[in-house]
Amino acid sequence: MRLGMRRLKRCQLRLLLTCFSALLVIGYWENIDNAFVSHVMSFSYRYLVNSFSFINATLRVSPEDALKYSDRRYLINHEKKCLNEDVLLLLFVKSSSEHFDRRQAIRSTWGNETYIEAKLGIRIRVLFALGLHPNPEHRRTLTTRLLFEDQKYQDLIQQDFIDSFHNLTLKLLLQLAWKETFCPYAQFLMSADDDVFVHVPNMIRYLQLYGRGDHKDLWVGRVHRGSPPIRDKYSKYYVSRDLYPWLAYPDYTPGSGYVLSRDVASRIYRASLSLNASFHIDDVFLGICAKVAEVAPKNHMFFSGEGKAPQHHCIYEQMMTSHGHVNDIYDLWKDAELKSTETESTSPGLMWKIYCTIMKVRLLCLPLLSNTYPCKAAFVHQDL
Repeated sequence: MRLGMRRLKRCQLRLLLTCFSALLVIGYWENIDNAFVSHVMSFSYRYLVNSFSFINATLRVSPEDALKYSDRRYLINHEKKCLNEDVLLLLFVKSSSEHFDRRQAIRSTWGNETYIEAKLGIRIRVLFALGLHPNPEHRRTLTTRLLFEDQKYQDLIQQDFIDSFHNLTLKLLLQLAWKETFCPYAQFLMSADDDVFVHVPNMIRYLQLYGRGDHKDLWVGRVHRGSPPIRDKYSKYYVSRDLYPWLAYPDYTPGSGYVLSRDVASRIYRASLSLNASFHIDDVFLGICAKVAEVAPKNHMFFSGEGKAPQHHCIYEQMMTSHGHVNDIYDLWKDAELKSTETESTSPGLMWKIYCTIMKVRLLCLPLLSNTYPCKAAFVHQDL
């Protein structure tokens, strides 16, 4: 009798635990789905199916509808900024009207065209892509300041769309269209955010090494593969199933920083003129256009994506981009510039390589310490 009661109590306890667990799963299913299940499904979809043939059939629009997004009026423009000039790199920085200090910091550091040409003998062009401030009252005040700023520096490109997260695709189209129309001879196009540090000396060396070939088929950055659409309605990255019903995005590089060769930029731009640009996540839209244009991204370990790189001399040797820099950009440029000068004057010896390997292992390989460059980057030396 007692044995039977014990068994009954155990069964009741198991039943209660099962019901409680089921309730927890039901209650938190959306979070579980967003955080884990959707990633597993999308990753499987990307590597098991990986055709994305639906893009051509489903996301295409008429040329007239496409023009609604790409044919925006220029409010500030510089049509002759790099026309018919020997420009290695056209570097577009996505900025906002009120970010005067960020633009000035970039002009004074890694975006200083005059310094780059004098120091490295390479011609680049740095421009800032802008829309209109969302607040009409602020917009009127900012317009005067922007015109004064542009009169002094002549490096702003502004179109008449509201500058917001949901219009980032319009800012992407601005860059592609401007490159195609006003700077067709630039060998490479780079897009970066205004809180990103670009190690321009390293970037130029990398592009020059790549340019020993035919300058073609380059799309390089931090590649995201098998990323799922975010279905959490409270996220700014939310994408409805009506807009994008599939399990995974095509491979893409984060909008914080990536580089396209001239031919790839043109092919992606032409593809964008036939696709639904109401898709508001610009880097994913770039990936969609690239898939249509049959272009695949190349992953580079020292593009940081959304992460912020550790500040250390051994990191600066190979750094391409680092995200999340505003107040520290001057100090970072000073250190990176110094390291670049040392590298040019002396070849690193064996002891320095061993030291840097140890330091990079400590900075990049310890769990939860870094979310930028992968651990295997610690064992790469001068592989720009």
